[in-house]
Amino acid sequence: MKRTTLSLIAGTTALAAVTGFAALTAPSASGSGAAKAAARLPVEQTRLLCPEPSTSDIADTTYTSFTPASQGTSGSGKAELVAAGEQQAAAGEQSADGSGSSQSEKSGKDGKDGNSKKQSGAPTVTPKAPGTPATGDASGSDTPALSGTATGRFAPGWTVQETTQVVAGTGRGLLGTSCTAPDTEFWFPGASIAGSRTDYVHLTNPDDSAAVVDIELYGKDGNLKSTDGEGISVPPHSSDPVLLSTLSDAKENDLTVHVSVRSGRVAAVIQALDDKLGGDWLPASTDPTSSLVMPGIPKDATDVRLVAFAPGDADADLKVRLASPSGAITPAGNETLHVKAGMTTAVDLGALTRGEAGSLVLTPGDASAPVVAALRVVRGKGDKQESAFIPATAPVGTRASVADNDAKGTTLTLTALGGSAAVKVTASAGSEGGTAVTKEYTLKGGTTQNVDAPVPSGLKGTYALTVEPVSGGPVYAARILQTTLEGVPAFTVQTLPDDRGTVAVPEADEDLSVLLKK
Repeated sequence: MKRTTLSLIAGTTALAAVTGFAALTAPSASGSGAAKAAARLPVEQTRLLCPEPSTSDIADTTYTSFTPASQGTSGSGKAELVAAGEQQAAAGEQSADGSGSSQSEKSGKDGKDGNSKKQSGAPTVTPKAPGTPATGDASGSDTPALSGTATGRFAPGWTVQETTQVVAGTGRGLLGTSCTAPDTEFWFPGASIAGSRTDYVHLTNPDDSAAVVDIELYGKDGNLKSTDGEGISVPPHSSDPVLLSTLSDAKENDLTVHVSVRSGRVAAVIQALDDKLGGDWLPASTDPTSSLVMPGIPKDATDVRLVAFAPGDADADLKVRLASPSGAITPAGNETLHVKAGMTTAVDLGALTRGEAGSLVLTPGDASAPVVAALRVVRGKGDKQESAFIPATAPVGTRASVADNDAKGTTLTLTALGGSAAVKVTASAGSEGGTAVTKEYTLKGGTTQNVDAPVPSGLKGTYALTVEPVSGGPVYAARILQTTLEGVPAFTVQTLPDDRGTVAVPEADEDLSVLLKK
């Protein structure tokens, strides 16, 4: 027997031992060896990263950790949030690999020293069991970016909400975001480097080696060419907030920001702060596609601005529709939107919802091409205005959850597209007490409803909402949090894409005979 064959057998035997009898030959098309559908099993580990919440000394931030109860999980596991720099300290001092210069170095920030000073501000969040939220609080400007890991029974569907109140100053208002998983590419339509805006893209690296990141800015005339966004090195287990205005001298009101990772991975989210319109987090749009949905526009929105970008080589023509409680509505004067390839297009839709629940839906027109999009939504008037962002999002899929709800300030928006749908919504137990409650809703196709979301009986503290489609077409969901801060109608909107709590695992059998075949 040839030496290469012996090596292959040895390597394959080791692989089978590790993976638990992995199949090494394709099954026959029929009979006992026919392929079986892959089983969906709960994930065993989930990573989430939360950005540094605020540089304001008067910021108050709450973190809420929640895992919905899932079948088929192990009895063990845990979920924990720690300051990003603590992981680096535990792993020992590690240096960047020299493949790029750190943005902290470019902007003269403290870098690792500044990071270490923030560790004392990290909150303590200790979930005891799936199905019940756990909360932790932090105050002031010392709160660091957090790195989170959930394992075992806490991993499937784990979500963490970061909610911050700032009563005065640039970006005052209610800022909220769902902490995000690391990835290698992000699109952010809706950013700005003009007027009263101050926007940062927060890059958080969860791994043991440096990540190298490129940031590109696209305005109304295309790419704002600059070398300052190239090769930004994000050290291991650290977070780097990059001020977008340092990457270009242009004064663009509407930008699309593209974050791509050359090596490693990061979590990325934009913090958009405005002197007049408050501030909030701008999460990444869903992957470029020809049809997009932005759910959860508040019914009392006073201004809605749509920002879209076509990242490919082809222009896109889009039909613009508002999915309302009674069906699809075409915005007067904005029936269609033409988006030139490589250029950011923005349009002001005004008080689009006119007192009703609404979700914006973009579908292909004469020219179909993948696009990304987001909305900037404003509530209030005069000097009492507040803004939030709604990126295009994926449907709920199998299940999605959102934490940090209260009995009075929470609105759940559900949108059914392509046909009627039945949806089950579960309100978890409260973080300090209460019993879970479940309700089912029926949605007409092409409509959006602000549903009377269930509230746990005997609620104490805050709770989580879990949305599960039961039947029918795709469902899109969003949660609106509202409060009043110094007379300002403060709010934030989080979309609810699928929680990716399960993974397809094909059935596998050991069959080494294939190695002996010619």
